[in-house]
Amino acid sequence: MTATDASPVRLSAGDPAPDFTLPDADGNPVSLADHRGRRVIVYCYPAALTPGCTTQAVDFTAAAGELAQAGLDIIGISPDEPEKLMRFREKEQLGITLVSDPEKMVLRAYGAYGPKKLYGKEVVGVIRSTFIVDAEGRIEKAAYNVKATGHVAKLRRDLGLG
Repeated sequence: MTATDASPVRLSAGDPAPDFTLPDADGNPVSLADHRGRRVIVYCYPAALTPGCTTQAVDFTAAAGELAQAGLDIIGISPDEPEKLMRFREKEQLGITLVSDPEKMVLRAYGAYGPKKLYGKEVVGVIRSTFIVDAEGRIEKAAYNVKATGHVAKLRRDLGLG
């Protein structure tokens, strides 16, 4: 087994959240450190403008106001280039921050890139994952291989909001 075949490192509650600065859909830098003092939902998704990722982003947008009132910001990370994120945001009227990680460095740091099952086959790609980062920048909750449909509703229930 080579290093690239190894399962990704998985983050757990209490781990420091890997810091990052990535460009958003407009090319502006977004840094996790800028959100210190607030909790942040960092979610990793495979590709903009695909059915599951659209469902998840639309659900996060619908819940964004309630989550913000509860002190939670939302940052979605995918390997898509900023131009594609902009098309995604405009087409689906998304009201959440989406950032671009084409080198997959941040996705790897979060353990959200590596081997996964897709239609019964093992492939290497983005593992749909969601993290809640506390106000001090530590992982409060890490969820890997989440389902796109119903995920935001479950997250809201887990946070005592739904």
